[in-house]
Amino acid sequence: MKCPFCNRENTRVIDSRPADDNCSIRRRRSCDSCGKRFTTYEKVETIPLIVIKKDNNREQYDRSKIEAGVLRACHKRPISAAQINELIDSVEVEIFNREEKEVPSYVIGEIVMDKLKSLEAVAYVRFASVYREFKDINTFMDELKKMLDK
Repeated sequence: MKCPFCNRENTRVIDSRPADDNCSIRRRRSCDSCGKRFTTYEKVETIPLIVIKKDNNREQYDRSKIEAGVLRACHKRPISAAQINELIDSVEVEIFNREEKEVPSYVIGEIVMDKLKSLEAVAYVRFASVYREFKDINTFMDELKKMLDK
């Protein structure tokens, strides 16, 4: 591991422990040359995931896209940043546990909607209205009736 301060390769691990998310390892390192300390995080490398879009274009999976959609849906709702991160993490776990190299975007959208539905009703309806492209108020009302019936 190269030192980020002096760029030399002679560093050593001082401390190693699970990170807060329990999905990575936090390593405290020290440079033998300059003596400065720094932290690295080690994560399991996953297979590159390709998302198949509605128009059949393919692009690499990008967590920030899910995050942006969920943040918009949760705007001004009583949902903490920790809850949002947990939701996105659980969506990712579900996607990657499928062990497929390609996943259609509608599958990801359905997983997100399912998780949002159990988290907060208004955020769910907001996300669904954009994701399912509600055309008019009747479509919106149909979704609300489905929620009220349950």
